Amino acid sequence: MRSSSAGRLTVAVATCLGAGFSPVAPGTAGSLAAIVLAAVVLRPGQWSPFYFAALAAAGVLPGIWAAKSFAESRREKDPPPVVIDEVIGQWITLAGATVYNWKSVAGAFLLFRLFDIWKPYPVRQAEKLPHGFGIVLDDVLAGVFAGLVLWALGCFNLY
Repeated sequence: MRSSSAGRLTVAVATCLGAGFSPVAPGTAGSLAAIVLAAVVLRPGQWSPFYFAALAAAGVLPGIWAAKSFAESRREKDPPPVVIDEVIGQWITLAGATVYNWKSVAGAFLLFRLFDIWKPYPVRQAEKLPHGFGIVLDDVLAGVFAGLVLWALGCFNLY
């Protein structure tokens, strides 16, 4: 990666401020970083689906750009340190919560990781899109599926 300020910004965004450089399970580290970052940006007592959806939406275009640039610099299709996609997917999942407490946040984390790893149709197909689109959009879809399950569980007061 080039040492310019644009290069440093690319690395910061793509790796969620370095969370993607975790030596163990960088995707999981990215999902945890999303929750921590949300707690820093949004006061936990004021969390709402709208705020998580807004965070995710605001992150998509910069995420695609950073993922593409980072992957190209590494000459890899989807380098493990790129976790901005997990951050966005985790926020989308959290947008599906009907209430926010430790159970819903833990459930959102587990559900997103499940859908991100499992990659049911059409999540796996989105992964095949070119450049940063494939890196980010598969996790967007995984987040949508996980968020719908989280919402359904909340409708039955299961958290």
